[in-house]
Amino acid sequence: MLRISDTLDLPGVAPLLCAGITTYSPLHHWRVGPGQKVGIAGLGGLGHMGIKFSHAFGAHTVLFTTSPSKVIDGKRLGADEVMIAKNPGEMAVHANSFDFILDTIAGPHEVSRYLDLLKRDGTLTQVGAPEKPMAVEIFSLIFKRRNFAGSLIGGVKETQEMLDFCAEHQIIADVEIIPIQKINEAYERMLRSDVKYRFSIDMSSLSHAA
Repeated sequence: MLRISDTLDLPGVAPLLCAGITTYSPLHHWRVGPGQKVGIAGLGGLGHMGIKFSHAFGAHTVLFTTSPSKVIDGKRLGADEVMIAKNPGEMAVHANSFDFILDTIAGPHEVSRYLDLLKRDGTLTQVGAPEKPMAVEIFSLIFKRRNFAGSLIGGVKETQEMLDFCAEHQIIADVEIIPIQKINEAYERMLRSDVKYRFSIDMSSLSHAA
């Protein structure tokens, strides 16, 4: 059994305590599983873990991204399908068909375009945190009795459950290890979405920071 304290010094495992629990918790809470169609909106630090968890839970997993360059990586991570969100034709194919959508996008975006993809009583849960308030087309919710929810992280018990699940299914976060001296460069790259998909600092580099 992998304990929370065991993750602190493992570069590929430590990020599970941030991106991992943030995505595991809503997927677990809304009981994502076999026979369900699940969408993951956005492929970044949160989204890449959302794909891995949804796939491991047995759901048919669809990634929505605005970047055609991420199609191959999305399938490598476990997505059954990858849709380009800015292509209306591709989005229309999936209208009214999703049981659950996890929205990991932190930038401005039209959340209603994803709400329209939910089937009756489907749920979209927001975990990405855009800086400005998002506009929601109310008819996207009223029709088909759709739900728009939010989630943050999980408690210690659920975090331990997540770690056990990850150990069983051999799930870790995709990280790039950097020395502390490159922290500013890493920040600039993060702003450009130039990271796959989490940075992890090599703590041994701290001794050379001075």
